[in-house]
This record gives sequence, C-alpha cells and structure tokens, in this order.
Amino acid sequence: MNIITGGVTSPKGFKAAGIYAGIKKKRKDMALVYSTVPAKGAGTFTTNIVKAAPVLWDIKLTKESENIQALVINSGVANACTGKEGEKNNFLMAKAVADELQLPVEAVYTASTGVIGKQLPIDIIKEGIPKLVKELEDTKEAASMAAEAIMTTDTYSKEYAVTFNLGQKQVTIGGMAKGSGMIHPNMATLIGVITTDIAISKDLLQEALKENVKHTFNMISVDRDTSTNDTLIALANGMAGNNTITEKNEDYDIFCKALNLVTSNLAKMIAADGEGATKLLEVTVKSAKTWEEAVNLSKSIITSNLVKTAIFGNDANWGRILCAMGYCGVEFDPNKVDIFIESNGGSLKLVEDGVAADYSEEMASNILSSQEIRVIADIKQGLAHATAWGCDLSYDYVKINAEYRS
Repeated sequence: MNIITGGVTSPKGFKAAGIYAGIKKKRKDMALVYSTVPAKGAGTFTTNIVKAAPVLWDIKLTKESENIQALVINSGVANACTGKEGEKNNFLMAKAVADELQLPVEAVYTASTGVIGKQLPIDIIKEGIPKLVKELEDTKEAASMAAEAIMTTDTYSKEYAVTFNLGQKQVTIGGMAKGSGMIHPNMATLIGVITTDIAISKDLLQEALKENVKHTFNMISVDRDTSTNDTLIALANGMAGNNTITEKNEDYDIFCKALNLVTSNLAKMIAADGEGATKLLEVTVKSAKTWEEAVNLSKSIITSNLVKTAIFGNDANWGRILCAMGYCGVEFDPNKVDIFIESNGGSLKLVEDGVAADYSEEMASNILSSQEIRVIADIKQGLAHATAWGCDLSYDYVKINAEYRS
C-alpha cells in the first residue's frame, strides 16, 4: 500500500474543479467532482434530526440511484432550516449540473456547508456551474482547488490518497474533507468525498463506508456540536479493472484497510484543524472489556472541556482525564488505571493504579507543549482498545464562533 500525493482526482476517471462563484466575499466557494463513467455511490450522513436539504437529497439518491457521476458542493451557505424553498434550490443546483454534464439529475449528489438558515443564492450558483464544468480536470491541482473550495473556517485544505494492488490491477483511493467546527462523534462526518476506481458492488461499498466511519470520522470531536450538514460520499467507478468485489473476500479486506488509511488521516487532519486549535489530541483507551466501552471512554476524554483546556495550557492535570472517564457510563476500577502521555518531546507515566506516579511536572509540561499529544489510558480489564482524536480548546475558539456571521 503506497501513500501518494493527491486527492479526489488520483483514481482513474475522476475530474474536479474549484472556483470562486460569488457566494462568499473572496474565497473559493464551489467545487465539483465528476466521474467520466457511471459510478456506484455510497454515503453516511448526520444523525442530527435537523437535516439540511442536500442531506435529504443525498440520502434519497443513496437508496434509489444505481449510478452517480457527479457531486457539487457549495460553501458559505448551509441550506439548512430553509424549508421547501431550500429543497427546491438544492434540486435546481443538482439539475444545473446534470444539464451541463448531460446527466440525469438523479446522478448528481449535492452538499452545502456554511451558515444555517440562509437560502442558497441560486442565481449565483447557476451562473457558477458552467464555469465549474469548464474547469474540470484530472490533475492534482484541480483536486486541490476543489478541496480549497469546500473550506469554511478551516485553515488549510485536507487531501489524502493511496494506491494498492488487487491481483495484477492497481487500485487508487483519493479523498478530501473539510471541517473545523461543529465536529462531534456519533455523526457521519463533515463534508468528505472519497473517490476510487475499484470495481465493487453498491451494497458492499455502502457497508464498507458505514463500518469505516465508526473507527475514523465518528471518533473525532472539536466542540460537541453535531452539524446539520454532515456528509461523507464515496464514488467507485470500476476503472481499475479488477474483478468486481461482490462478496467479503480478501480483496474486500484489502480495500477496507486502504479506505481506513485514507479516512483516518483525513479525520486526524480535521481534529488538528479544529477552530482555534493549537494541538492534535489522540486518546487511546486499552485493555477494556469491549470495543464499545473503549470507544465511550476515549470519546469522553477528548470531549471534556477541562481536559482540552489543560492540554492547551500544557498542564498535566490527569485528574481531569480520570474524571471524564468516570462519568461516561462505563464500569471500571479506577484503582487499576494507568495513564501515560506521549509526544515528540518524550513519554511519561502520570498515573499508576489510580494514583499519581513519580514524575516531573516540568517534563510533563514539555511533552504537552508539542503539536501532537497522545494520551494512553490502560484500564486493565480486557483486550479491547479504541482511539479517538480531538484538539485543545483555546481562546480563539470563542473568538472565531462569536464572529462567525460577521
């Protein structure tokens, strides 16, 4: 399995574009991903009861459309809580892309991200779509333009791609994602797009994606808010020419491992780029009775505002970690817990059997001053483990969100 430089245009047969259409004041605000041949489509979506118009549209297409060829995304306006007019505008956006590419409208996914409650500027969007189609290319630069166009409060674009072999055929998976705020576990993701030239059945693509997000995008949190627009779309066009995967065999397992490599790295990028964040926080809970219990414990730690602020302040306040574990509903013996911290500044045991270990506060602070921090909590109950990703909580998070609409 090889990591390559690229994004959604890395697999065969995929093109992309990103432009400034005029939805935002200055930054790029529309993206398009296009497969030159019909592709299988799969998706996972927000669990928020309040779902944006594009989410409702994509859920319908995921269930009913056998082939998808395009995904159009706008940033700046979420098209959420916009009623029937919002649904109409979402359809018009999809139809404009379908007409321009000579596709049925049911072959076009949509996604929107931005301010909730505002109607799409549909006239601006319809004017931008011919420009988007004209800019479609299969280059790395085109993929990067698309990744940039879906950003909102992100500070950088997020792309990842890998290649691997199935028999004599080389298969590629590429991806892009955006997300900085309104990121919380138990949703699907934020806005994410996975493209691949693998030949696979629609049902197995959907199953692989659904299982994958449990271990990747569902394991990140920035601010305990689950968005109305969270959408992860996967498109598989079969152009790698491998034998079509129709059952859970060795080829399916290899594909799932490659998919996990792409999505887990995109997930970590999102967590690291949380609004106002200065550090990526990775938390692993090991030796739990079940994976589900390890998940609950690790998520409880990364979502604790007290843990997050301690990490921001380089403060090894491990009592906050144990406290967060204790209120998540998982039964464990606090008198058996060991807690470690690691970074490129070193590693240190903070807690042994539930009480403070003999460690240097100065060394602990030095470890926590790195940009990537790892916390390991060993609860000594079983063989299961899980890893979650989050970030610190800084002064800038409040500033960014207080000024979001201005």
